[in-house]
Amino acid sequence: MIIAIIVVLLIGGTWIFMQTPQFGSVPKGERLEKIKQESNYQDGQFQNIHHTPDLTEGVSMFTVLNKFFFGKSKRSKPKDVLPSQKTDLLHLNPLEDIVVWFGHSSYFIQADGKKILMDPVFSGAASPISFTTKAFAGADVYTVDDLPEIDILFISHDHWDHLDYETVLKLKGKVKKIITGLGTGQHFERWGFDLSKIEERNWNETIDIGDGFVVHTAPARHFAGRGLKRNKALWMSFILKTPNLNIYMGGDSGYDTHYKEIGEKYGPFDFAILECGQYNEYWKYIHMMPEETVKAAQDLKAKKLMPVHWAKFSLALHDWDEPILRVTAEARKQNMPLLTPMIGQKTSLTHDEVFTEWWKGLE
Repeated sequence: MIIAIIVVLLIGGTWIFMQTPQFGSVPKGERLEKIKQESNYQDGQFQNIHHTPDLTEGVSMFTVLNKFFFGKSKRSKPKDVLPSQKTDLLHLNPLEDIVVWFGHSSYFIQADGKKILMDPVFSGAASPISFTTKAFAGADVYTVDDLPEIDILFISHDHWDHLDYETVLKLKGKVKKIITGLGTGQHFERWGFDLSKIEERNWNETIDIGDGFVVHTAPARHFAGRGLKRNKALWMSFILKTPNLNIYMGGDSGYDTHYKEIGEKYGPFDFAILECGQYNEYWKYIHMMPEETVKAAQDLKAKKLMPVHWAKFSLALHDWDEPILRVTAEARKQNMPLLTPMIGQKTSLTHDEVFTEWWKGLE
């Protein structure tokens, strides 16, 4: 009886916790009815272009959990404080075209005078339970107060390491426009955002921002969900065309044919930002291996590659610096120019720069 009561209390407590605002909401009403008309929404959820199992064939969830609890690298988190720089984003020269990486998949872009923000996570954690996925020491040196007014906030999908409740609430008064995938707007509606500012789109749509800025939404190969219900909102990547630049902003994705198709339709790109971390052969269909990141950049016809999705959170089994070591080695083999700034370092979108291998020598 005591065990039964404890189980009921745990289940009840978990259910109550998952009703809190940070979990957002799944689409309903008019939004859901619109989603149901989309060709990539079938059987009650969004689908990838090609069949995409969560785990590689022959791999069980028991195997994965066993590895996470008993086989995770002892270097999955750095012992040392990561080096960083603090760029004054509030007083930038408006004529500069730059990118500033905040670690993981968060970054700021100033291009042709507009200020862009992608998947910001400044809360110090990538989970509803903050102590489970804390940011590495030194990786969380920016706050929302360090940001200027943002012309466009891009949200690639609704996972906790890309859509951070605490951060977006603080951004509410600073953002002019939000561009995201279908279904994700339901989260922002629950959180009290002005829906007139939100462009909630499917893949392969075009948004004219004005002033010579155009955004094309594009596919990714991944999944979504902040709670137990998965794939009720869409995951995507973005093509940002400014008056003088063509930038690919990739969200989480496994390698697939969409990169080549995007390259043929929208390339070449001056700059591609692609994930290279939190991968494993156990879930190779939803996260690229670092070597595939370079291949994807080639498919996109990118002139330069900036690898992200590493150096802030430990969400996989590999060493914290393995992604950058592997992607750097492959980029050299393929003669793909890499941009590898440290967190917070101002990096030019238009001029060649030399970067230190700042991750070397850190434990």
